Amino acid sequence: MRHYFRGRDFLGFKDLNREEIQYIVDLSLEFKRKWTVREPHRYLEGQVWAALFEKNSTRTRNAFQRAAADLGVTTIYLRPDELQTNRGEPLKDTARILDRYFDGLFIRTFGQEIVDEYASWMKHPVINGLTSLAHPTQGIADIMTIIEKKGEMRGLKLCYAGNPYNVCNTTMLFCADFGMDMSIACPEGMFPDQAIWEMAQERAKKTGSKITVTQDFDEALRGSDIVYGMTQYAMGHSQEEIDKYHKMFAPYQITMDAMAKADSEAIFMHCLPAHRGEEVTDEVMECPQSVIFDEGENRMHAMKGILAAVAL
Repeated sequence: MRHYFRGRDFLGFKDLNREEIQYIVDLSLEFKRKWTVREPHRYLEGQVWAALFEKNSTRTRNAFQRAAADLGVTTIYLRPDELQTNRGEPLKDTARILDRYFDGLFIRTFGQEIVDEYASWMKHPVINGLTSLAHPTQGIADIMTIIEKKGEMRGLKLCYAGNPYNVCNTTMLFCADFGMDMSIACPEGMFPDQAIWEMAQERAKKTGSKITVTQDFDEALRGSDIVYGMTQYAMGHSQEEIDKYHKMFAPYQITMDAMAKADSEAIFMHCLPAHRGEEVTDEVMECPQSVIFDEGENRMHAMKGILAAVAL
């Protein structure tokens, strides 16, 4: 743990190699085992972490706070409207003060540059709970879920259907690192972050995986072992933008007919929250192939693995 991570930030998969990602996944799976058999694991007793949420959250906030509690960590929830940054205090001043008070910062925010700036001014570790560019805590939970449901990751195919932003960027990188093919189905004119795309292509060359973007949903679904749904729009989009995305993504809705075009043993994943009846039907969400709640639970175990890795 100390060799890899102690005191390091966890900002995105772009900063990690396959060995490091696998290490956190293995640690998270071990914490899940301990939690299942009710084996105490308060390894971070006495630490106090700040939790800054500039975006609303159900899974991320509760998973982090429960994970921290099980590890013996006290968390202090910070409301952005109560911080002096809301009145114009420079972020670098806030960051350095928080660094004096806390053993680390967990932050869920908008731009990646915000997380990066906190990390640049703080000596204690910063964990990215979500930005518009990356969702690495979700990525660890997703890898855990795939391993639990499918075993070996190499050679699998994942079909991603939805807006190609943070979760897509994170998924591209772990698919490339672990030798999985990924077919991103989205309307013409939409594309993942260019820098992350290029990084994923470089990593894919080392493992032989193929990361592609297509407007052909049937092609993306064909032979897929995992069908991954994602919302059509994000927090902060205007109603006009939402209406536009509804129209653009209508052909990419994940239905039971769409699932039938994937492998017969394909699983359905979604980072949640899902808009039932928009990107995915209620029937798919509730079908036997759906593993969304196992995936959601793994968010908590992933948080433990990440926390322990950077803090122990």
